Amino acid sequence: MDRELLLLGLLRREDMHGYQLTEFINRNLASCVDLKKPTAYYLLDKMVEAGWITRSEEQEGSRPPRHVYQITAEGEAVFQHLLRENLSTHHPARFTDDIGLALLDALSPQEAIPLLERRRAALAAELEQARVIPPHSGAWQYVIDHLVSHLAAELDWLENLLRRLAEGPPAPEG
Repeated sequence: MDRELLLLGLLRREDMHGYQLTEFINRNLASCVDLKKPTAYYLLDKMVEAGWITRSEEQEGSRPPRHVYQITAEGEAVFQHLLRENLSTHHPARFTDDIGLALLDALSPQEAIPLLERRRAALAAELEQARVIPPHSGAWQYVIDHLVSHLAAELDWLENLLRRLAEGPPAPEG
């Protein structure tokens, strides 16, 4: 229900058409949600059916008509419930990169280190991009701060792993 929460949250700020919603999400929130246009429209249709939002048609000049969505009182109640549920629940992170790490011993350190250095370079570039995101007002800044913090921690962890691999396997205990 995280995507529904996001769509309802954006619509409670202002009425929007579907393209406007997906563009805002892709531009500002791609770090926390992957919401493709077809999925967004599917969810919007479902929320209209559920009575959480309404859809009206808007015509601008000679452009084709577009649907504008507006949250309803029922949608506001659902939003409030979903928001409280989301904020109070821990959602474990899934690190798909860890699959390769679990199998890292299938490669020699001489082969693994350059591969992980490429990962480090990509991660450092992503962190730099996140650090230059213009400040946002209000709570949206928390999303950016969380992204920067996560990327910095991931980069720090990866640099530590590279050091450990370069030093060689630990001496056996005994």
